[in-house]
Amino acid sequence: MATYEYHCHDCGPFEVRLPIGTAETVRDCPACLGPSRRLFTAPSLTRQSPAMSAALTREEQSREAPEVVTSVPGGRRRQSRPHPALSHLPRP
Repeated sequence: MATYEYHCHDCGPFEVRLPIGTAETVRDCPACLGPSRRLFTAPSLTRQSPAMSAALTREEQSREAPEVVTSVPGGRRRQSRPHPALSHLPRP
């Protein structure tokens, strides 16, 4: 779904969510039912979570200058007790 913006001469701008490629050039205003012309605006690409934005920035930076790893990352800690469901598995 894409958000399309229209401008009514009497009521001002309004937005409509429609499937991509199905927006008409002229649409009736939801308030006054008058004809409204479609406005062409920049796509909204900044609606991302901060975590996604940071991940994309790191990925983009790593293309040109990847981080150099100087040591092996620490291993995962093993559980002191095995999971209870493991005791029900068949043994060889």
